[in-house]
Amino acid sequence: MPDPVIVRHGLGSYPVYVEPGVLERIDQLVREHLGHRRLAMIADATAHDLYQSGRFGRVGWTGDTLTVAPGEKSKSRESWARLTDELLSRRFGRDSGLIGLGGGVAGDLTGFVAATYMRGLPYVLIPTTLLAMVDASVGGKTGVNTPQGKNLVGAFHPPEAVLADPLTLLTLPDGEYRGGLAEAVKHGFIADQEYFHWIESHVAAILDRDPTVVAELIRRSVEIKAGVVSEDERETGRRAILTAGHTVAHALEQASNYELPHGYAVALGLLVECAIAERLGVAPPELRPQLQQLLRGLGLPSRVDGARDADVIVTHMTRDKKNRSSEIHFALPSRLGRMHSSNGWTTSVAIKTIREALALLD
Repeated sequence: MPDPVIVRHGLGSYPVYVEPGVLERIDQLVREHLGHRRLAMIADATAHDLYQSGRFGRVGWTGDTLTVAPGEKSKSRESWARLTDELLSRRFGRDSGLIGLGGGVAGDLTGFVAATYMRGLPYVLIPTTLLAMVDASVGGKTGVNTPQGKNLVGAFHPPEAVLADPLTLLTLPDGEYRGGLAEAVKHGFIADQEYFHWIESHVAAILDRDPTVVAELIRRSVEIKAGVVSEDERETGRRAILTAGHTVAHALEQASNYELPHGYAVALGLLVECAIAERLGVAPPELRPQLQQLLRGLGLPSRVDGARDADVIVTHMTRDKKNRSSEIHFALPSRLGRMHSSNGWTTSVAIKTIREALALLD
């Protein structure tokens, strides 16, 4: 079996196991990293049903389980309160641990509950979506959304381990799978030109969900994100490049009342922010067509269907966590595999320029 990818942080490190069939070893790995604590699983209801049915392989968890409804709307303070109240009612103490099963919503919720319950519990993540495997489960960010914006309430609280089994992706709906590919493309786009070209040359196998190729995709994305996170755990510097595409993406999601899937929003956000970089003269004009060609090849959107209110989208952008002195900030590309960094890792952009770039989504 392959060695896990190691993610380093201020208090130590944790492994990300990326291998087909790794969930067959869930009992061993969970106990190895959480010891003999009393455990509870927090699970996306759909992922839990698939897991219990054996679609993810041998069922390896029969203990306490708390489920949340699928979808971004479950990533809320109300869900956090319900989960923590349920743990309290079941008398879970400081000698407990958590397991998070599902996509990014379940992972972020589990992490935030773990960060805050009894002032901190250890936890293990089992991501079951491509988006969670390549991005959300790595880096230790946890939190919930509010009406004012995404991820505005949360904490940095790394897991003890991540178990990423590419075989679970065989049950993933096509749209969700493609959405996860947007984050993989982002990793190559911002930090690794060679990886970007590797994705370009493996589009057919990636779309066929070849387990060997998908495992390599996940592993390389995790390695890239782990390298960036290890340099800047608390997002005070270079880690901001991981938010490429997300200033626009989060605003599009909110404007659609979360009807637009996150991965699709990221694909659109990368294109808009690439156009912004081009207009500011920090990125060459050939960069956006190259990005657009790959996104289209992977079945990701380059246009927004339906009515779109630029004023609403810009208003949502004004609440982004990267903003400083009431200015909207973006992490912008300078060329393939490299981000603009002349004045730090983010750049303030005038609303007029943002509007011009957003017009490309019509």
